[in-house]
Formats: sequence, structure tokens, C-alpha cells
Amino acid sequence: MSSNFITTKDGTEIFYKDWGPKDAQPVVFHHGWPLSSDDWDAQMLFFLHQGFRVIAHDRRGHGRSSQTETGNEMNTYAADVAELVAHLDLKNAIHVGHSTGGGEVARYVAQHGGGGRVAKAVLMGAVPPIMVKTENNPGGLPIEVFDGFRAALATNRAQFFRDVPAGPFYGFNREGAQVSEGVIQNWWRQGMMGGTKAHYDCIKAFSETDFTEDLKAIDVPVLVMHGDDDQIVPIADSAHLAIKLLKNGTLKVYEGLPHGMATTHADIVNADLLAFFKA
Repeated sequence: MSSNFITTKDGTEIFYKDWGPKDAQPVVFHHGWPLSSDDWDAQMLFFLHQGFRVIAHDRRGHGRSSQTETGNEMNTYAADVAELVAHLDLKNAIHVGHSTGGGEVARYVAQHGGGGRVAKAVLMGAVPPIMVKTENNPGGLPIEVFDGFRAALATNRAQFFRDVPAGPFYGFNREGAQVSEGVIQNWWRQGMMGGTKAHYDCIKAFSETDFTEDLKAIDVPVLVMHGDDDQIVPIADSAHLAIKLLKNGTLKVYEGLPHGMATTHADIVNADLLAFFKA
């Protein structure tokens, strides 16, 4: 087991974990906003014990990576992943992205995933094709929603990063939900580790980036996983549209599950991921 840093071409330090046999098939996990690679704890341990090589990084500006002023957009995020993959010389890898990380996976696989680097991909509660409402995406969320995120972050990031996990992210605002204070505090801890400038910029990256052409360009098998009670990335304008754009996609909808289902329902998610990996 090891955890290390790479330094990208623009001098950014990217933290990553790399566990398991180096000759095993690699699974690369891409986290959501504003979190870190720690958000994949339940998957990293599970797939390590299943014999895979598991890798996860902290996106620039997030977690233990550099609190970057620049480069907080999808092209650079994907380029950072490409540098990490090249550094580790990963081949035949499976890339799993949650939320913003799903956008990162789509952009990385489409632009950098050739030459046997990528075997499969997973988009879980992912933002593609595009979140914001536009003329071409009438079902998207109004820009005012994301302006509200920016305002809340700029005004009181610490409180905002408490309210999101305590409410819609894990569905803890739903009647009968089994609320975990530890999960809420762990989300807060991860969020507050990152840089506020990078987090602010990333709101534009995850909400306004159009991944339509990326999805169309992906040839490898893609599993699209989405809870139908996802209050952060509504399924109607994400998974239901993304699956139509993928050449080789499979959609799996989880009744009643929230955005953060990889944490709240790790047993269900891990079993389905394992089946897809081995198929």
C-alpha cells in the first residue's frame, strides 16, 4: 500500500492512493465535489479485497492536492488524470466517477483513453451530459441554482458544507432516513480540506461543461448508475439523457436511492460494480 504525490506539468501536486498488486487490473476512482479520494473508502477496501489494484486521487484544489488558483475546469482535470495514469503506466483500467467525477471520467476517457488505457467506465450519479438549463438543454437546472451554490460557499463555506450532507446529498432530509452524523461530519471534513477558490471555480466546471460529444466518442462499455431520488443531480436530465448518447452503455436505476448511494448503500453498489467489472 502507498499514497503519494505527482507534480503535473503546471506544478500542481496531485495526491493519490495506490493499493493492491501492481499486476492486477486497476480500478481508478474519481470523486465528487467538493470531496476527496476518501469518499471512496467503502469501495477502495472492498475492491482491494477482491484482488483489484485500486487507485484514487484528490482532484486539484480538493483534499490533499494543491489548492490551485487556476486549472479548475474539466480539460485540466482530465489532463491531470492522464498524467497520473501515465506515471503509474495503467493499462486496461476501469474508471469509476461519481457526480463531478463522472464528468471527469467522461472527458478523460473520450480525450485520453486510447491505446489500451481504458477497459470500462462507470458513471454514478454523474453530471453528464450537462446540468445547467440552456436552449439545447431545457430540462436542466436554472443557472440561479448554481449561483446560489456560489453565494453560499462565498458567504459561509463551513455551514454550507454542513447543510449539503445533512440534507439532500445522502437523502437525510427524507422522512424515515437513517441519518449518520459520522457520514455528515466526514463529508464536512473532506470539503473543508480543499481550497475555496478551486471549489468556487469547480461549480462552473460541473454545472456548465457540456459532455455530449465526450459521451458520443466513448467506445468502451459504460455502466450508468443513478438513484431515482437523487436530489443533487436529477436523473431525468442526466442518466436518462447520457444513456442515449453512449455507444455501449447500460443504465441501472436505483429506486429511492440518493446522490451519495455509494456511501449509504455501499453493499448494493459494490455488488453491482463487481458484476460489471467481471462481466
